[in-house]
Amino acid sequence: MELKLKEIAKIVEGQIIGDENIIIRNADGLSSAGHEDISFLSDLKYLRELEKTCAGAIIVPETLSNKVTRSVAKKNLVKVKNPYFAFTKILKLLNEEKKMYPQGIHPTAIIGKNVKLGKNVALGAYTIISDDAEIDEGTIIYPHCYIGNKTKIGKNCLIYPRVCIREGISVGDQVIIHSGTVIGSDGFGFLPHPEATLGHHKIPQIGTVEIGNDVEIGANCTIDRATVGKTKIGRGTKIDNLVQIAHNVEIGENCLIVAQVGIAGSTKIGKNVILAGQAGVTDHVTIGNNVKVGGRAGVISNLPSGVTVSGFPAREHHKMLKIQALTERLPEMYTLFRKILKRKMTSKRKSKK
Repeated sequence: MELKLKEIAKIVEGQIIGDENIIIRNADGLSSAGHEDISFLSDLKYLRELEKTCAGAIIVPETLSNKVTRSVAKKNLVKVKNPYFAFTKILKLLNEEKKMYPQGIHPTAIIGKNVKLGKNVALGAYTIISDDAEIDEGTIIYPHCYIGNKTKIGKNCLIYPRVCIREGISVGDQVIIHSGTVIGSDGFGFLPHPEATLGHHKIPQIGTVEIGNDVEIGANCTIDRATVGKTKIGRGTKIDNLVQIAHNVEIGENCLIVAQVGIAGSTKIGKNVILAGQAGVTDHVTIGNNVKVGGRAGVISNLPSGVTVSGFPAREHHKMLKIQALTERLPEMYTLFRKILKRKMTSKRKSKK
């Protein structure tokens, strides 16, 4: 892609200081950017890199002082309110240019009976669309995907290779699903068989999964269908790679679920919740709105709205920090306790004499 700096400034709503006609073809970090790259500075602690960079243009905060601006007078700057956010707009533009999306319906795609395809739907090679499925306009499905019967997928979705969306699932608009993810697999439900020798009896999983608009799901995630009813993922929620969401879980809007999180069945999670990497949530727990759960924390009871927790079992973060600090001192405290006990025993022996 080739853009003049004045075109970029228009996209990010910024003010140019320097040559507005310089050509930009790519984006990179300050330290590695070249003369045809655009970069950004969001934190003033990297001012030294701003002075050294070879970038053709740099997106900077509009609060950057005139003194600093004069010190880098030979640089082409674009002043904006939020440099990082502006830079992501440029990255998105460059990303769209570089990607080679599937176009049209590949001849090897298998389309079942009574399938409804909207305008400009693209199906990659060897993709299977089962009977009575519906795919709305503008959705792109890469090769080797499976869409089950009676599943509905909304507008302008992007589904990468080897995604499996089983039968009867509902996917909203503008949803992105990355490779290897399985949506609608059976929930993990078993009962001990009345005859002990026959092991565990499988509970039929006849529910579904409902995914809201603007959700993004990472690679190799599993979202299980409900036993009955729905497993729900709320609008705007973003799910990282390698996440397990069990049957009948309900996740609210605009949550962030980071890599390797596991959420057990029938848990209800509110809006704007953050579950950091490798956090685990037990079954039938309710987590309120705006909760933050630290990495590797174990949630085993309900959490009210607005709290930040960490550790196992998960406790309010400031309490957990105190517990960790005391734990670090246990060897020292034990040694002190032994000394006190020894003095006490010695004193008792002397008093008996």
